[in-house]
Parts: sequence; structure tokens; C-alpha cells
Amino acid sequence: MSSENLPGEDRRPAAEAATPFRSGFCALVGRPNAGKSTLVNACVGTHLAITSPVSQTTRKRLRAVINRRDAQLVLVDTPGLHKPKDSLGDALNRQALAELDDVDVVAHLIDATRDVGRGDAWVAAHVGRSPAVKLLLITKADIASPERVTAQIEAAQELAPYDDVLVVSAREGFNVDGFIDVCISHLPEGPRWFGADMDSDVTDEELVAEFVREQVLLATNDEIPHATGVICDELRWTKDAHASIRATIYVERSSQKAILIGAGGSMIRSIGTKARRALEALLDARIYLDLRVQVSRHWRKDAEMVRELGYDLEEE
Repeated sequence: MSSENLPGEDRRPAAEAATPFRSGFCALVGRPNAGKSTLVNACVGTHLAITSPVSQTTRKRLRAVINRRDAQLVLVDTPGLHKPKDSLGDALNRQALAELDDVDVVAHLIDATRDVGRGDAWVAAHVGRSPAVKLLLITKADIASPERVTAQIEAAQELAPYDDVLVVSAREGFNVDGFIDVCISHLPEGPRWFGADMDSDVTDEELVAEFVREQVLLATNDEIPHATGVICDELRWTKDAHASIRATIYVERSSQKAILIGAGGSMIRSIGTKARRALEALLDARIYLDLRVQVSRHWRKDAEMVRELGYDLEEE
């Protein structure tokens, strides 16, 4: 038999191999646009979680897996916590809050550039009731002065009994590794919950829907983002490892459909081209993407439609 290491065999020296393996989950929570998805992408080193300047960009829980020799950290990206106005808002809050009791670490993200307010206090109250280790993360440090960051830390520490405080800039990569190290230090001994080659638990179909929605958000600014939902209707892999994809973009009014399609179909072609390129880079495959736009009036207030779009959890 070959003397090379077998798959999964421990290649560490005996002394290092004795180091206990740590594994567990860290939920990222905070107000909309606190920087959760940007931090996830910085931690995994790839564009996995969609981002945009629009609040409530994140609608589905995403688990991103960080593998190290001695640890596996699973980051849980959650929707921004906010005062809900419809069935969709209720579903997003339930998704985020449901994570607080089932993780080892909770990281409460607070934007360094926005005053600590009632929304942060409401999130902190839920964080304070979690049995998990509690981290306070001051984000976007690259666009805030040191004095501002210090003031944010002082104001935020009044909100909950945090176990540790960190300042990060995901866009600049500042203290991202430090955040991962702190999270891992608080994890219990345990197994690899996900394969060493996995970076997420998201299906290809979910990635398609989210990447298409990301391009809608970026293309339409404040015109229709919150009225948009996307379903991947079909994803078929061919023998030559190409993918043929059909997806439907749902909006609430005919006028929104007209905006998305654009003059002569220019807008929908642009959205499709950018989404296809992003998916090809992530999936490392050639992709044919067919997008359609459909009106479903007031779908955000329709609990059944919210579930169909995958934004709801079953009631406990």
C-alpha cells in the first residue's frame, strides 16, 4: 500500500494531533445592513452571501463553513432584525431569532457609522437571553473614526452582558481572522458537522434564486427591491457539466414588472447576464439562465406565498 496519507488521515505530528478538535456554530445577528453578509463573505473568502445597500437583503438563513486543521466553525448568516410590517417580515424575524438558542456563539453586529438606538437595544435584549457565548462586533471600522468606534463600543456595552468585544472591517479584511479565532476559542470539542470540502449548506437552486435577487436589488435601487421574490424553477446539469436554469422573479404590480423587463427587455437581460456571471464563478461551470417575471399581487402579505418562496419556518 502507498505510504501517502489516506483521505481523512491525520497528517499532524503526534503532539499537535493531541490538540482537541473544536466545532460549533456562531449566529450573526443585528439590524438590517449591519454588515453580516459582508463579514460572512470575508470569512470564507468568496462571494457566497448576497449583499446590497438595500435593507433586508438577507432573507434566508445561510450556513457558511470554515474548516481548519483543529476546528470547524459554521457561521449562520441571518436576516436583519426589524419591526415587521407583513408576513414576510414576521418570517424573517422568526428565522433570525430561532438561531439564538441553537448555537454556541452569538455575534451581535453593530454598524460603527449608525447611532446605537432602539433597534439595537431590541436585538441586544434577545441576545442577552441566549445561552450562547455573546460577542459584540463593531463593524465598518474602515469608514468610522477611532473616536466614533470607541463611542459605539461604550454605548453598545450598556445593552447586554457581552463576553467579548471586537472591532472589524470586513471590506478591508481588518480583524476578520481575529474574529474567527475568538469564535473558535469559544467552541466545544466536537466532530466536523460538515464535510471538509463544503463551504455552505445552501443548495444550487437556492444560490440561483439569491444571486438573481441580488442583481435585481443592485439594478433597481429603491424602486421595487422589497416587492421582489425569486424561485429557481429548474436546474438541469448536462453531461458536459453545463447547467440549464429557469427562474421566475415575482413582483407585486404590473408597473414593477415593466421596470424589471425594461425597454426592449434591456433590464432583464442585464440582470440575467450579471447573475449568470456570478453563478458561473461560484459554481465553476458554464450556465444558460432563462429569467421570467410574474406578478403576484401582495405576495409579502400572503403567508402561503411566503412559504413557497422559502422564507418561512414551520411553527414549533
